[in-house]
Amino acid sequence: MISGLVLMGALLIVGDVPLSGADYIEAITHPQSLNGEIVWGIRLPRNLCAWGVGAMLGVAGAVMQGLLRNPLAEPGILGVSSGAGLGASVAIVLGVGLVPFAVEASALLVSLMMSAVLMAFVARFPDRQALILLGVGISSLCGALMALVFNLSPSPVTTTEILGWLMGSVENRSWQDAALCVAGLAVAVGLVPRLRAGLRLLTLGEETAQSMGVNIRHVTLIGVITASVLAGLSVAVAGIIGFVGLAAPHFVRALGLRDPYGVIWPSGLAGGVMVLMADGLIRVMPASGDIRLGVLTSLIGAPLFALIAYKSAKSWA
Repeated sequence: MISGLVLMGALLIVGDVPLSGADYIEAITHPQSLNGEIVWGIRLPRNLCAWGVGAMLGVAGAVMQGLLRNPLAEPGILGVSSGAGLGASVAIVLGVGLVPFAVEASALLVSLMMSAVLMAFVARFPDRQALILLGVGISSLCGALMALVFNLSPSPVTTTEILGWLMGSVENRSWQDAALCVAGLAVAVGLVPRLRAGLRLLTLGEETAQSMGVNIRHVTLIGVITASVLAGLSVAVAGIIGFVGLAAPHFVRALGLRDPYGVIWPSGLAGGVMVLMADGLIRVMPASGDIRLGVLTSLIGAPLFALIAYKSAKSWA
């Protein structure tokens, strides 16, 4: 937590317009000044969105991995992220991108629709393997519909805008976007504690967990709601940020944490730091305008994740 706050503070002076120590002090003491507007109106909301999106993805990934008992599970496995991307793509093609928050609202609306489908399915069929299959089906369908949207795009400019949004970014985010992150994390704070006993007992197997009083349907439903809301809000705020939800829980487990419930909140902190570091790196890179956040998180995270997998396999051998 402390490292995240230090990193967030350091990134307030990093950007296209470097700030000196005196500029930083002026920004804090005089929020209405030009430096104050840069810090309070541009960089602080961007930092909060980067950290918030990463935290939501980290929590959602840990919840899904604990619920499905699958180390390869991540928020996108439910299809909610693809649904949010589809909603944003449709909004951009329809030309409502200039309306404030129209793209974000469309992404969130479609993600909530996908979540409703998942919740209705879980309420009747709590089997987790079937849930994975349904999520893969939803993701494939949304991917096909997004390809159709690309084909029907009225101009190359619109196509480029869709592609840029889908690759993810927290550039030019506002306090309203940061508020969406706070809302998502507030939902997590309310729902995640209800998973404590269920996630821990599920490590013993479904039959054992049921014999000890765990309501599998209830635990699965709470987990799906939590992961769906967090994934949908993260895409609505920043587009599709790859790899964070998958990798953050593994990075935490590499430190020795194995409890499927105890790893959730540290995974949120790790995810927030991952995205914040990636966004800070984009700001200082010479070609930062050509690199998207979602691309960079995958480029950095994939080799680190492969290294952790190699060390784990080596220790098991």
